[in-house]
Amino acid sequence: MRQPTPRPATLTRALAGDPSLARQVAMVLAGSLLVAASAQVSVPMYPVPMTLQTLAISLIGLTYGARLAAITLAVYLVQGALGLPVFAGGAATLPYMMGPTGGFLIGFVAMAWATGWLVERGLDRGIVRLFVASFLPALGLFVPGVLWLWAVTPLSIEGAFAAGALPFLPGAVVKAAIAALIVAGGWKALAARNRG
Repeated sequence: MRQPTPRPATLTRALAGDPSLARQVAMVLAGSLLVAASAQVSVPMYPVPMTLQTLAISLIGLTYGARLAAITLAVYLVQGALGLPVFAGGAATLPYMMGPTGGFLIGFVAMAWATGWLVERGLDRGIVRLFVASFLPALGLFVPGVLWLWAVTPLSIEGAFAAGALPFLPGAVVKAAIAALIVAGGWKALAARNRG
């Protein structure tokens, strides 16, 4: 008996099939620009600003899959290290990356990969599954973020958690929900197009 063809695990693959190298490069650049733009929508807080970066990263992970999402965020970090003003407030360079937000910046790559990995393991459809795939990696981002903050500032571990995680937890829930709604809407639109 013939086995059914497995469904695409990511929205971008469902839309365009296996992307060519040129298309993957374009997706990586577009994704890194999205993260850079989201970094500029920020609420100045010290020592960690509140931005829309994690929303953008969730969207990239949910739609690109693990490998391409991680590459996208790695390229974003390289852009910042080379001096492009892609971080919050138009910041850039390696010294900035070694500052209080360094753990979050490095954790972005892991967050993107983990989000895509969860999607590829079946959390690719439905608002609840997409929320889980978005929220768990966003929650995990606080681990390197808080530990780095504790290491490079005079803050205690409790103080680092209070400054680098506690104020951001409600936003993490909201951004994960928004990302899930957007991607679920994308799947619905694709299904409607295919039916039509």
